[in-house]
Amino acid sequence: MIVDYSRNPVNFGKMENPDVTYHDANPLCGDSIDIDLKIDNSKVSDIKFHGKGCAICMACSSVLTEITKGKSLDEARNISKHDILGELGLEHLQAVRIKCALLSLKTLKFALYTYLAKEDQSIADSLKEEAAALY
Repeated sequence: MIVDYSRNPVNFGKMENPDVTYHDANPLCGDSIDIDLKIDNSKVSDIKFHGKGCAICMACSSVLTEITKGKSLDEARNISKHDILGELGLEHLQAVRIKCALLSLKTLKFALYTYLAKEDQSIADSLKEEAAALY
């Protein structure tokens, strides 16, 4: 599955007029991604990612976009590393590769933080702590 997702990523590409875009990178592996979100009625109506990364990063980013699309902002906020890793059977991933696997989730959390900061600072502060704790 990892190879298939990395060669044929789902929801890969730039979005026109996203409500929020966030960029992050993993300098240890060279992964660098942006996540674009379109939010309608407090739901993630569309999500795309673009950039470059190793097979694990690209596969996890693809899975994350599939899981996130259509979710409410609260549901998206509650996506955990176990949701992503479990979907790909990576629960016992080596510590050195965990940053590759979780880069997209960290980026999503900060994208949501950026969007919600405009709406409600207390929610944004909570999400920022969650994203920082991923690493």
